[in-house]
Amino acid sequence: MLNVVVLFVFTLALITFFFLFPEKKESGRLWRATITPLASIIGSGYLVSAPLLYYTLGIHAIFGMLGIVVLAYLVGSAIRYNILFAEPIIYGGAKSEREVLLKEVESLSNLVISLAYMISTAFYLRLLSAFIFSGFFGRHPVYENLLTSAVLLFIGITGYLRGLSFLEFLEKYAVSLKLSVISAFLTGLFLYDLHHTHVVGEAKPFTFGALQLLAGILLIVQGFETSKYLGEEYTPEERVKSMKLAQLISGGIYLATILLLTPILHNLSLDRVDETAIIALAAGVCVALGYLMKLGPLMSQFSAAVADTIGAGGLIREETHGRISSNTGYLFTAFMGIVLVWSANIFHIITYASKAFALYYLLQTLIALFVAAERRDIGRVVLFVLIALALAFVVLFGKSAE
Repeated sequence: MLNVVVLFVFTLALITFFFLFPEKKESGRLWRATITPLASIIGSGYLVSAPLLYYTLGIHAIFGMLGIVVLAYLVGSAIRYNILFAEPIIYGGAKSEREVLLKEVESLSNLVISLAYMISTAFYLRLLSAFIFSGFFGRHPVYENLLTSAVLLFIGITGYLRGLSFLEFLEKYAVSLKLSVISAFLTGLFLYDLHHTHVVGEAKPFTFGALQLLAGILLIVQGFETSKYLGEEYTPEERVKSMKLAQLISGGIYLATILLLTPILHNLSLDRVDETAIIALAAGVCVALGYLMKLGPLMSQFSAAVADTIGAGGLIREETHGRISSNTGYLFTAFMGIVLVWSANIFHIITYASKAFALYYLLQTLIALFVAAERRDIGRVVLFVLIALALAFVVLFGKSAE
């Protein structure tokens, strides 16, 4: 029976991998546009969020994740609104004082998130290097920094020479492989849950500290905003569709992961809330899942790093009005990442990057609020006010979850 399960899990992973290469030109184009935000959203978060939520809310973890996914989608709606209605004002030649102010807020938000992207790109790849060395060779900080720098150089140079399409090509394979691993992982968990009875623990009281952690976990599902910075090759409508699709797919993955893991998370110790904890748990469920989950985080970190590099390059092109190309922006982002790897403790400053993402979302929501008020879109005004209040709480009180 075990051999049948192993064969089934690996076969499912392969089928999913090949299924994710659509042949039709239109569907392929939408998928290419979706890959970047999807890669950025599904970093290591789908592994880390489950134990974090379980130890915060117990058996009610699924409701916490549902709230996070819904709030993230609503934040995305503000950015999608800006793509359609604020960008024509901001980049069409702002004339009035209010329009100039709008443009300044946009520039400030772009500066905030570009710095966050540079930090997160280096952070993702530093995690990748640490995972490789801890899993196969033993930890060695200098060698890990060297490997991180080499991968950053590879992304930066290939992005500079080949442009967005080639980075998307790299992402396509990494994301497809990652999604195939996740689908096999979730299917294996489903089969396991069907045939086993578990003590799932108890509900935990909802405290202010729990609310702070939930606010921090919102930043785990960040990345959908990268659709905004693909304007060099995609229309506003395509970018809006890509963001929606990425958020729906990733939201489904996060919710399914929490739902299927919750019954067995009581086997996890409190001091192991990290990627390796879930990998060990997966191996306990099925040996095949253990091997697959060792590959998943590598693809997650690489694809997320590429996605944030693309976002940073697009921002640089946008803010310089095309005087600096996206290709040059990719290379600059890579070099900045290398500087950070060798000069700073990235695992400390990532906390500031998390706050920067939250501040960026708040600024984008304020832009959407302004434009909605100008358009007398009362329903959107009310929605964006509520979102802005929630994001202000995240900026002030949210605890970083990564």
